Amino acid sequence: MRQFTTGDLNKQVGDVTDAATREPVVLTKHRKPRFVLMSYEYYEQMRTGGNPRSAHRASEMPEEHKKLFAAEIDRLARGEGYDDEP
Repeated sequence: MRQFTTGDLNKQVGDVTDAATREPVVLTKHRKPRFVLMSYEYYEQMRTGGNPRSAHRASEMPEEHKKLFAAEIDRLARGEGYDDEP
């Protein structure tokens, strides 16, 4: 789960909300987890007991997941995303 500070939210609202569309993100304040931001769809699935996670063989990956996976691989290839690690 990605983490952002509450300051990041103020300065980079687009980046934070984009990340929250893919998975819940933790918002920290004074280096402590304070909030979780997630898409409404994920919230509804969680609230109703639906499991938003699923596993697939790479050969059977849904097209939507292939696109997300490829985009993240491209992002890492450009050297982005490594600073997200604690």
